[in-house]
Amino acid sequence: MQRECRISIITINYNGLNDTCELIDSIPKSDDIEIVVVDNASRTDEASILEARYPEIIVVRSNKNLGFAGGNNLGIIASHGKFLFFINNDTILKSDADLNALTHRLESSEKIGVVCPKIRFAWGTNPIQFAGYSPLTTVTLRNYAIGCGEEDSGQYDTAHPTPYAHGAAMMVKREAVEKAGMMPECFFLYYEELDWSMMFTRAGYTIWYEPLCTIYHKESQSTGQNSPLKNYYLMRNRLLFAKRNINAPQRYFTYLYLIGLVGMRDIIKHTLLCHTDSARSTMRGIIDFLKMS
Repeated sequence: MQRECRISIITINYNGLNDTCELIDSIPKSDDIEIVVVDNASRTDEASILEARYPEIIVVRSNKNLGFAGGNNLGIIASHGKFLFFINNDTILKSDADLNALTHRLESSEKIGVVCPKIRFAWGTNPIQFAGYSPLTTVTLRNYAIGCGEEDSGQYDTAHPTPYAHGAAMMVKREAVEKAGMMPECFFLYYEELDWSMMFTRAGYTIWYEPLCTIYHKESQSTGQNSPLKNYYLMRNRLLFAKRNINAPQRYFTYLYLIGLVGMRDIIKHTLLCHTDSARSTMRGIIDFLKMS
């Protein structure tokens, strides 16, 4: 029987063996840490390769691609840690990745359920990607990652609450998951962490940014920066997020804005640029949401 541990690091592998191996190699070895990799139906049997290369880790093979949330939920079920650290496989840890700083922040208050590290890009001079989030605006659902694109000069080295967690790296108390619920699988890709953040907030927990731990993110290795797949899920899931988290009548103004302005703008733009796949994927995202509703 697998003994309990302090931290379970959970990551999803989907046709990303090299990235996943680089991440595993960067994680410090400790009896307090277990590594759980969920292979989300990669085209080749990358799960067996990972098991052979890293016999000390837990590998879960899914025969179906369950998406970001479904894969992470399999990882939760297979894990044993008091704290669950969800981290993208296209990230790496360096000497400034102090995971104990995250657990200490979580233990500092029973009200804190989630904590995110500082996230810097893994390329160039490692500019900041995330130092917390601003709140979503009403109707338009717009927000921004604090510090994104800035050089790190220590200007965001003070811990503070943040309204939402960042899906690339977030540590969660297991007891908070048991109270708030598992990651919502209806999104499949994108917006899960925002919706999950709202679930934790409704369950009475706060979310924090902790700069004493830093991870480095390669960003969008799996779906591309502007792929039809990304366009589809961003369009559909913005609407789905509004349905699940915004009360009427404001929700209908949000629908009107997202479909009538943002959606139509993107369809016209992609069409004029001859990006017909992207135009169709955006339209399909709207249609599939309306069918879901």
